[in-house]
Formats: sequence, structure tokens, C-alpha cells
Amino acid sequence: MPTYEYECAPCRVVYETRHGVKDTPLETCPRCRARVRRLISAPNLNRGNYASPTEAKYARMSAKERSRARASSRKDYERIWLPPPVKHSPWDEGA
Repeated sequence: MPTYEYECAPCRVVYETRHGVKDTPLETCPRCRARVRRLISAPNLNRGNYASPTEAKYARMSAKERSRARASSRKDYERIWLPPPVKHSPWDEGA
């Protein structure tokens, strides 16, 4: 399943979630109920055999650049992971 990012400008939050391509996208912010905007991001390619995308990103930076990037990203938007919606088993419907 692909990871999608949705931005809520009033809350200054970016929500990350996974759902299928044909599933309904996130339309409103869980906090303030304002409309969210889907962000277009680059695909996650792991060319350097890093444990995470963040590790790969910071591997190319010096220590000073890393601390500056972390501090600026914390100031701008809060990032929140939303778990995918729960889909019940078809076998549970008959019970």
C-alpha cells in the first residue's frame, strides 16, 4: 500500500497514512475538521540500503546541516501518522 501525506494548513499538521489506491482519501482534518490537501511526494527508493528514509536523507549531510534541518522541520509542521482504517474480516459479518 502506498503512503499518502495530507496537509492541514490551519492546524499546521501533515498526516501520513496508508490506504489503497481505490480507497477513499482523507478529506477532513481529525483535529479541526477543515479540508486537508493531499501532498505529492517523491517515491521511497532505498538505494543505499539504509534502515529508513530519514537515515538515507541525513547520511548525505554534515552534522551541522543535520541539526539545522531537524530544528527547522520541527518548527514548521507537526507530522502525525494515521493508521489505515480497519477492515473487518468478511467471515465476521455472518456472526
